[in-house]
Amino acid sequence: MRKTVLLHPLAVRIAHWLNAFAIGCMLMSGWAIYNASPLFGFKFPLWATLGGWLGGAIAWHFAAMWLLFANGVFYVVYGVASGHFRRHLLPLHARDVVGDARQALRFKLPHRPGVYNAVQKLLYWGVIALGLLAVLSGLSIWKPVQLDTLCDLLGGFDFARKVHFAAMAGIAAFVVIHLLLVALVPKTLLPMITGRGRVNGHAENLP
Repeated sequence: MRKTVLLHPLAVRIAHWLNAFAIGCMLMSGWAIYNASPLFGFKFPLWATLGGWLGGAIAWHFAAMWLLFANGVFYVVYGVASGHFRRHLLPLHARDVVGDARQALRFKLPHRPGVYNAVQKLLYWGVIALGLLAVLSGLSIWKPVQLDTLCDLLGGFDFARKVHFAAMAGIAAFVVIHLLLVALVPKTLLPMITGRGRVNGHAENLP
């Protein structure tokens, strides 16, 4: 028997959409900043950048950074205090990741609304780690003199820029995978807006 239940609490939905906006702004403004002094032999197209010029891109980048930071702190505090992390992102075992990855590659991985499979859990923990690395490397290249110890830990200014680029590239890859999964299972989008969805019987780990 199918019934409508709460899949995503309001706090999770707010954090999700604020993150989506902030990350989009940070990526596009970051690409504009990168274009001003490329690390590698390519530049991003102008239509994919934000800010119009270097000063404008930096302003957008910092504004989005503070939004992302505040929202990240809110999400972590909520996730720990409410048990959201424990219920949805734990436990995580290597054998489960391998098994679910094999099923996903064969397009046979079942989807249960409100329940994360092992691959999703790994991706979420991975993007949280990448977010932390992006913040630390970003701070080190923003204030390399004041935060010289952090900058040195990340291999110096030039290498810290590469670390920051790699972290943001990893986050961009997560976004692409996330969008592909939504495209493959479009019924997951509406519950992230309304919070509610239909499940068979009872769903574990809700909300």
